[in-house]
Amino acid sequence: VGTDEVGRGPMAGPLVVACVLLPEDEIIDGLNDSKKLSPKKREQLSKIIKEKAIEYQIQYMSVEEVDELNVYEASRQAMMKCVRKMKHKVDYVLSDAMPLDFEFPCLSIIKGDAKSASIAAASIIAKVERDNYMDELAKEFPMYGFEKHKGYVTKAHLQAIKEHGVCTHHRVSFAPVKEILNKDNN
Repeated sequence: VGTDEVGRGPMAGPLVVACVLLPEDEIIDGLNDSKKLSPKKREQLSKIIKEKAIEYQIQYMSVEEVDELNVYEASRQAMMKCVRKMKHKVDYVLSDAMPLDFEFPCLSIIKGDAKSASIAAASIIAKVERDNYMDELAKEFPMYGFEKHKGYVTKAHLQAIKEHGVCTHHRVSFAPVKEILNKDNN
């Protein structure tokens, strides 16, 4: 199985991990690091992956969990939880640059989402899942523009926080949010 996360860098929204088990003889054209694909291509590939995968799982880590654990540890734990949710027997785990230490043999591959089909598939599913989540969040909190920047640090996002304050979906442990909160408390 391949596993990857999306959402380590944003200052808002959950961290999302996917784990994918692809058939050995299945080739899905276009698999690559999700960041190198257009949103439309990711959506198309996500559907194909879900149809052709033997199994896939998705794991969310909330803003509170990311703040409590730190983003690296939240990513690591989410990957392990996601793999453990697999119903099919897992004999080997490939992760995108995340050393995992649990009951399965594992290999952490730097730029794994560009080198492994199963990691790329996990990257794409996780990215589409998180982007869709942020689009829904934008409907509830339109003032932040989540549908545009997906919670990442942008001038517009920082300005929105300055104007409207933070919401429960902002990561208070992240420096830009922490700085704004500290200014508000002084």
